[in-house]
Amino acid sequence: MNKLKQLLSSRKFWAALLGLIVLVIKAYRPEFPLDAGELAGILAVLSTYILGTALEDGLSASFRN
Repeated sequence: MNKLKQLLSSRKFWAALLGLIVLVIKAYRPEFPLDAGELAGILAVLSTYILGTALEDGLSASFRN
């Protein structure tokens, strides 16, 4: 239960889930008002956010020890 609570409070998880939802919507609804460039931009921002958050978490953990 603790791992599920950690997962649901993770900013990285929610960002990845949002990206997945956008991709699935675009795959099943091609008329969704996002072109390929906009979709790539959204996914690039989400990827950068996930990597930045992971780096922040890793560095803060290494300074605590």
